[in-house]
Amino acid sequence: MVANQGGRTRRRLSTAERREQLLSVGACLFSESPYDDVWIEQVAEIAGVSRGLLYHYFPTKRDFFAAVVERESERMLRMTAAEPGVPVREQLAAGLDAYLEHVRAHAHGYRAFHRADAAGDQSVRRVYRRALAAQERQILAALAADPEFGPVVSGRPDARLAVRGWLAFTTAVCLEWLRGAELDRAQVRDLCARALLGVLAP
Repeated sequence: MVANQGGRTRRRLSTAERREQLLSVGACLFSESPYDDVWIEQVAEIAGVSRGLLYHYFPTKRDFFAAVVERESERMLRMTAAEPGVPVREQLAAGLDAYLEHVRAHAHGYRAFHRADAAGDQSVRRVYRRALAAQERQILAALAADPEFGPVVSGRPDARLAVRGWLAFTTAVCLEWLRGAELDRAQVRDLCARALLGVLAP
């Protein structure tokens, strides 16, 4: 426990909790400003830590932003993980519902994640593109294992490109939704579902 000036005590954060706090601050700042406009000093000040402590967790600004992007990627992959044995058509609506709830609940992280491709740093852009490729592989694997869509995907050389295009479409729709588009979550879900099914339906 650490005493503050008012005589009260506050709990010292564990290593994992402090790292999560820093990443949350970073997600907020990177979602609102381009990569080059965010300063490590801002992060440290908002988090109430020294620059030295921040650099203990993330040696460079590049490492910090990459960690923000990877954290968001892991969250989205968990949100959209396929359930073995459940038809894709059944999973799609539920998966999109979970995904959209995540987008709304973690809007800063979502925006920060999709700012990564515009970052001038090539290593950060590679992290972002690896994350998108992981999403693409996860969707293609679910489609390939589905009795209805498996034969379609295996016979379509453009299936990978179609999924990649759908991910870009869904991202654009979600970012617009976060800006205040006049659609509720169910309407956004149905729009995204129709887009994928329309491209890949047998």
